[in-house]
Amino acid sequence: MRRDLAIAVRAIVLFTVVLGIGYPLLVTGIAQVAFGDQANGSQIRQHGRVVGSRLIGAARTIGDKPDPAYFQPRPSATGYSATATFFANRGPNAKAARHFYRDALAAYVALEGPYNPGLTAARVPVDAVTASASGVDPQISPANAAIQARRVAAVRRIPLARVRRLVRANTDGRFLGVIGEPGVNVPALNLALDREAAR
Repeated sequence: MRRDLAIAVRAIVLFTVVLGIGYPLLVTGIAQVAFGDQANGSQIRQHGRVVGSRLIGAARTIGDKPDPAYFQPRPSATGYSATATFFANRGPNAKAARHFYRDALAAYVALEGPYNPGLTAARVPVDAVTASASGVDPQISPANAAIQARRVAAVRRIPLARVRRLVRANTDGRFLGVIGEPGVNVPALNLALDREAAR
């Protein structure tokens, strides 16, 4: 029994060193060398400081209202907190779902309607009123961005064509050209918008 116990202790120490220390250090080192930006959270920097991430959505607000000078991400059940990602499991028959989507839809039409004459609930893209699975996805659909572009251009008093050009420049295509849907990266787009407006 003493021999078996000694073998077990040596195995635990060996596997702890190899798999608990060596393997994580190896993977971290490879990630830092080969994919440094992604390994460090795809950070967005402005004036030398980190202001966000290309991987995490963040609403731009004035108080508790959306800032009309910026593109807004999808709704979030977590306030875009990267430390508590989840989605609200609202079923199609749940009263809470009806109220949430009704309120989100009304808020979107109220914000975008003045800049998009004729905007009705039927023309609002689904991602404008529904949260993503994680609640922090940074992308919105190109259709959602096209509606918001009119507001942003009007509020910032810059040509709509320039805003649309920034939207196209910050649109991620399908993975490998076939998987998923194109998405507009809102944090990167808002940063590019600030740079453009400063010219």
